[in-house]
Amino acid sequence: MSEEPQEIASLRQALSLSPDNHLLRRMLADTLLKYGQLQAAVDEYRSCLRENPEDHDLMTALAQAYAKLERPGEALVILEQLLTLESPPKEAIQLHASLTGQSPNRPDPEASEAETDDETEELLRAVEEAFGEPDEADEEREAMPAGDQPLDPHLEVERPKINFDSVGGMEEVKKQVRLKIILPLENPDLYKAYGKVAGGGILMYGPPGCGKTLLARATAGQVHSRFMAIGIHEVLEMWIGQSERNLHALFEQARNSKPCVLFFDEVDALAASRSDMRQNAGRQLINQFLDELDGVRTSNDGVLILAATNAPWHLDPAFRRPGRFDRILFVPPPDEPARAAILNIMLRDKPTGDLDYKTLAKKTDGYSGADLKALIDQTIERQIEKAAESGQIEPIRTRDLQEVMKRIKPSTREWFATAKNYALFSNQGGHYDDILDYLKLR
Repeated sequence: MSEEPQEIASLRQALSLSPDNHLLRRMLADTLLKYGQLQAAVDEYRSCLRENPEDHDLMTALAQAYAKLERPGEALVILEQLLTLESPPKEAIQLHASLTGQSPNRPDPEASEAETDDETEELLRAVEEAFGEPDEADEEREAMPAGDQPLDPHLEVERPKINFDSVGGMEEVKKQVRLKIILPLENPDLYKAYGKVAGGGILMYGPPGCGKTLLARATAGQVHSRFMAIGIHEVLEMWIGQSERNLHALFEQARNSKPCVLFFDEVDALAASRSDMRQNAGRQLINQFLDELDGVRTSNDGVLILAATNAPWHLDPAFRRPGRFDRILFVPPPDEPARAAILNIMLRDKPTGDLDYKTLAKKTDGYSGADLKALIDQTIERQIEKAAESGQIEPIRTRDLQEVMKRIKPSTREWFATAKNYALFSNQGGHYDDILDYLKLR
């Protein structure tokens, strides 16, 4: 393992002597970000924010760290909160625009033309850095007319080996997935008698790390169908019209592989509200997406479309029309029985001693599935260190998990702070009633 940079080591040593020094901790977080130690930077920024929850510069820095970690959903939750301010930080506006391809929700009417041009140039430089220097193949492709540009290779189609037994809790969400997806496949004649085809769309939303992607993969495993996980990098291209062709090609691949579960993660990046967009290219991609969901030219019978987002308020309203994502399911943090089940599943093949799952579940209120995984991973690292010293296997016990628990705080609180505002003040049609019910606000 490479040695830690001296700059970071010095800051850690200083912080150990003065653990309550906010300025030192912020410097450590910034330095970790500079050296690319992204997860460690996120942890330090979040620690700083617990002491200074209204520090907008800290919130912007945390969003930047999440963006570099390729966790855009968590970055957008923070940025959306910052954009509601009277004067949002300029860095937050630029990062939001680069992640979503949208104009900010609160454009500055006094911004000069020169300032807008500067921001555009900065965004173009960010895009160039993200895609790197073009190689010969890229230059040849760019020189082609848009209609002649080749499609990217087809996506690998999975055959998931997990099913609902691998997903702890989430019983209500599983029930809805069974009604919408599993029953039509298991009873095609019954649905055919009523003129109902197997297929359709379900949109899952909720805090990051609560199992939306796992559930989608388990759904495909449950019905023994193929599975295609679509990320934004499989669709978005810099050339005009190519993103739409990529999206169509992926839908065609799913239709040729049916029964197939087509899963879009971070779908808000592909289906953002058109009213917020400056560029026509983004609107054309959304129109193409809606066309594919409707199955106007080619039937989607046997194609099961699942999508997940941490920020459903960014989604264009047209996607909620019946026949598209007509089922919107809230995926909350696991409740107490679910947390016990998740811990049991995650520790199933590990060396364990006496474990009181009920006590552990009670003490992890608000933890997401990802938080629980982090708890177990850090506990295992601690036990390996002990085993290396003692020369024998050190089983994981309740007290070991409780010790590590002191250092891990629920990550879902940040999401609910933003979601509550949307549920209270932007809840036309009752789309976010489940959030209000979960928070006991109605």
